[in-house]
Amino acid sequence: MDTFEEFVKQIDNPEHRERMEEVLVWVQETFPALTPKIAWNQPMFTDHGTYIIGFSIAKHHMAVAPEQAGILQFSDDIAKAGYDYTKELVRFRWDRPFDFSLLEKMIAFNIEDKAECSTFWRK
Repeated sequence: MDTFEEFVKQIDNPEHRERMEEVLVWVQETFPALTPKIAWNQPMFTDHGTYIIGFSIAKHHMAVAPEQAGILQFSDDIAKAGYDYTKELVRFRWDRPFDFSLLEKMIAFNIEDKAECSTFWRK
């Protein structure tokens, strides 16, 4: 969690700060082979130098960004779970329980789908 300590400290709302820390720790424990890093002032995880998942905060939600391919792959699951989403991110509202199973599917998909990827972003 050292990588994200400064980022998490800057979250003013204590409930949002706790949720963000919980999610980041969960990702690290569930996918220990991923590399945690801060880029563009946001916490993210990479695998062999390629982007896997990133997070950001807003007033009403935590944004989870699995790249467009991850959104397309799970758009039905995202909609069924009742989350708002764009072509690049899913909005996990602060006032709802966090869906770790959906996050796990998105991360696992990106790890597998980008196994041979040699660039940071998909092309």
